[in-house]
Amino acid sequence: MAGPDGAPKGESNKFVYEGKVGTHKWYDGTQHPWEFKRVWHLEPSLSDPDTVYAGVEDAAIFKTTDGGKTWKELSGLRSAKGHLWQPGAGGMAVHTILLDPKNANRIFIAISAAGAFRTDDGGKTWKPVNRGLKSQYELPDPDVEVGHCVHRIAMHPSRPDVLFMQKHWDVLRTDNAGEQWREVSGNLPTDFGFPIDVHAHEPETIYVVPIKSDSEHFPPDGKLRVYRSKTGGNEWEALTKGLPQKDCYVNVLRDAMAVDSLEPCGVYFGTTGGQVYASASSGDTWNPIVRDLPAVLSVEVQTLP
Repeated sequence: MAGPDGAPKGESNKFVYEGKVGTHKWYDGTQHPWEFKRVWHLEPSLSDPDTVYAGVEDAAIFKTTDGGKTWKELSGLRSAKGHLWQPGAGGMAVHTILLDPKNANRIFIAISAAGAFRTDDGGKTWKPVNRGLKSQYELPDPDVEVGHCVHRIAMHPSRPDVLFMQKHWDVLRTDNAGEQWREVSGNLPTDFGFPIDVHAHEPETIYVVPIKSDSEHFPPDGKLRVYRSKTGGNEWEALTKGLPQKDCYVNVLRDAMAVDSLEPCGVYFGTTGGQVYASASSGDTWNPIVRDLPAVLSVEVQTLP
């Protein structure tokens, strides 16, 4: 349960901020104090049930090693040119946290609208990993290190150096842990969207949900379509069976898609219209499993023994 400042209620829950809080850019380009208002994402450790990472707004990352009783900021992240970070239309938050299953000291995070960052020393220091991203309308300098509006990143645990990204515009991939990105939007009807995910058993199979534009947040032509690439990008197929193909004007937000580990792989996503769709066939066919909810912000799935 969160208090009015976004921190958990109760004396046993404490968020410890390290170092000087400082400032970041505001919408108008002026400097603005950091305000840690709410938690956007929780990512459990891959090896320790008491260790969890929290991505918060304004953009920062916290870690607990005692099951959430206390939290400590990994303040090195905001030292990675944090004074230049600036919120986008959806604010400025650490919304994605990816833990490398083969290297416990490596973590990837994504911030809207600052970009993607990586640590190789367990969170002490961080570096921007945005080379190859293009945001020509917002950032005329093609070599700028921070400021890109990354909506989501995803990886397959068998290949932690290969990541896929849905950016404000463009779908991209990196094969060297973010050192260089390349666009793989290919034949998508639009390369704007929010979520991206990877098939549980096929590292080159990825899913996105194209949205018409950054000003019109609904599927092109009112047809709700998940797009799947079995080649790691560039070549995409529309998955439509069981999804509404007319008069559908919903959005699918960045955290509203998930996959399970069954065989075949299940894929799930929720919409701002309150529907949750599921596919037990890796996306070949879909069924609504719940309707009439409030806007679905996040979908998580767990495979039970």
